[in-house]
Amino acid sequence: MIPLSGDLPNSKGIKSENVDSADVTKGTSILKRGFAHMLKNGVVMDVTTVEQAQIAEEAGAVSVMVLDKLPSDVRKAGGVARTASIKVIQEIMDNVTIPVMAKCRIGHVYEAKVLAEANVDMVDESEVLTPADENHHIWKWDFTTPFVNGARSLAEALRRIEEGAAMIRTKGEPGTGNVAEAVLHIKKVNDELRTIKSIYDSGDKQDLVKMAREFKVSFELVEETAKIGRLPVVNFAAGGIATPADAAYLMSLGCDGIFVGSGIFKAEDAMERARATVLATTFWEDAEAVKEAQKMINEKQSILGLDVNDLELRMQERGGSA
Repeated sequence: MIPLSGDLPNSKGIKSENVDSADVTKGTSILKRGFAHMLKNGVVMDVTTVEQAQIAEEAGAVSVMVLDKLPSDVRKAGGVARTASIKVIQEIMDNVTIPVMAKCRIGHVYEAKVLAEANVDMVDESEVLTPADENHHIWKWDFTTPFVNGARSLAEALRRIEEGAAMIRTKGEPGTGNVAEAVLHIKKVNDELRTIKSIYDSGDKQDLVKMAREFKVSFELVEETAKIGRLPVVNFAAGGIATPADAAYLMSLGCDGIFVGSGIFKAEDAMERARATVLATTFWEDAEAVKEAQKMINEKQSILGLDVNDLELRMQERGGSA
């Protein structure tokens, strides 16, 4: 069953049409969230070229995320990072059979509209790109295409869901090869979920109202989330994941799947690392299988990595206060 907490039944993004004498409805919450559910226990890989996308598909990725530059290159290049070339996105769509996602800037409604017109399978309103609006995210209910958003806490996740996100990715620090921030944030979300679940189970609605005010979201969304004890949408981990063991660890903390970027294609053994990451994500409950996946890679060929405490630019913080 797909939870529909925070649903907006009459949103502009819901479209009805007649196809071959059959009435077809697109853009409902159950369709958008259902698409994300189909990706559970899988790996979404950041790619910049057709060749990388084909490697990802061959390795068993459930989807690819198209960028102009991988997060580590975005960090090095500086300047303004924008959505990927539509030509590249369409070339990748023409050359792989798995779903294709693409990133737009936070708050940039028209980048999102362009990606939707390009028929991508999901839009990622991403802090990896330079935000267009630090104070407002896109109102995703106006789109038929599903969206994924990042979050560092339960409050951020619920605010994005209330805006129409069909999927959440718990933020790490992208382009670093350092999994620490991704671990920190999924644990924070889990702790906060346990807190509101215990409040719900105690029957103290007044305290739930207080939590809703602190989170800046509706009481109904907090109450339903507390009732089920988890986010009402799929939650993947993202940011700094570089090894199969990283992926398995985050799955063991309750993530539904993994986004991996620079950790694959900035390593010297991209194909082996991609395959190993998929195996470790799929069989995360089997330590022996994860060990075998870890044996497939060479640590000397890994992305060098960065200490998050030394970073001048912390991408994870972009748009977090909105």
